[in-house]
Amino acid sequence: MARATGKSEAVYERLKGDIESLRLKPGAKLSEVQLGEELGASRTPVREAIRRLAAEGLVDFVPGEVARVATISLGGVRALFEIRMLLEPRAAALVATSGAADERVLAPFHELLARLDEFEESFRALDAAGQTRGYQDFYVLAERYDQAVIAACRNPYLARTIRDLRSQTVRLRHLSHSGPRRMLTSLEEHRAMLKAITHGDAQAAESASRHHLAQTLQALIDSLASGEGAAPGVEIQLDIAR
Repeated sequence: MARATGKSEAVYERLKGDIESLRLKPGAKLSEVQLGEELGASRTPVREAIRRLAAEGLVDFVPGEVARVATISLGGVRALFEIRMLLEPRAAALVATSGAADERVLAPFHELLARLDEFEESFRALDAAGQTRGYQDFYVLAERYDQAVIAACRNPYLARTIRDLRSQTVRLRHLSHSGPRRMLTSLEEHRAMLKAITHGDAQAAESASRHHLAQTLQALIDSLASGEGAAPGVEIQLDIAR
């Protein structure tokens, strides 16, 4: 049983990574037999992994039919950010409040703020090609911020709900390739969120988080609607009127 569980987890992590990074495109068929052959697994762990991914919204699964990687639409993007803007600003406010009462909560946020300053200095010194390669380094820092908020949020239900949405958020991050101007703007938005949290200012943390999400949503909509942000082979459903 332990061996099967371990294999299922390995298959799940592999498929999840491939979906988030768009190596598996939206709409792609997920054949249990084919995936089992590619991953060296039986159909049972593959089926379990697909069911878990369906529960996370990354797979469209209909019993008796071939599962597919969930499609991406502007409507879905808007719906995702609508719920994120309800949850994440509140979480940031709670973390700032906790930090004001216990300085130890703020340690990872102070560290991230310093790392962000170091990254910006080195990024601005790069040429265009170097800056393109540097995007991933910023995404790592941005993900660390999101995970730090989840870890420090003392409302376990809120933290769990935000965590469960991360896969969708990561997939969109890989889908939309922002230029250096948007990336530097996002960097400033993260700096504002970090400063508010480290200062223990719940109201400012909530406001900064909401502003960042609103700006990110608009950047995604503009990019996806124009087709400039889509990765090769990825179709975006323009299902909601602008």
